[in-house]
Amino acid sequence: MTRAADWHRGEEDRWRTMPAAPGSCDLIAERAGEPAGMARIVPGDEAGCYEIRSVRVAPAARGLGVGDRLLAACEERAGRLGARSLRLLVVPGNPAAIALYLRNGFTTSPEPGLPLPDGVTRQKVMRKPLPTP
Repeated sequence: MTRAADWHRGEEDRWRTMPAAPGSCDLIAERAGEPAGMARIVPGDEAGCYEIRSVRVAPAARGLGVGDRLLAACEERAGRLGARSLRLLVVPGNPAAIALYLRNGFTTSPEPGLPLPDGVTRQKVMRKPLPTP
């Protein structure tokens, strides 16, 4: 989950211009008819694994379960597309996002995530197995 404060660094433009990979899906959450959050799922490099990307919840919608509902929708959609697991990357310094993912059944993986701009810290990899149909 990216914080709204990060959007000034080009996060929104990067999300909007990200090409949609075949099999990807953008999910939008609404609250009272207004956009409240978004997430993207894309097929992962591993067979049967989908990746969750770009989870965002509008500041006015935080604490209202929007993130939980977005993750449930990602899980449901990925399952319908044949996924057996979900994977995501999160910045270690984002405790709200980590708590959201842990609360929704993700666990930390020992695999190294992508390096952050400081060249030392890496994103945290989290995974969740999905029930088999």
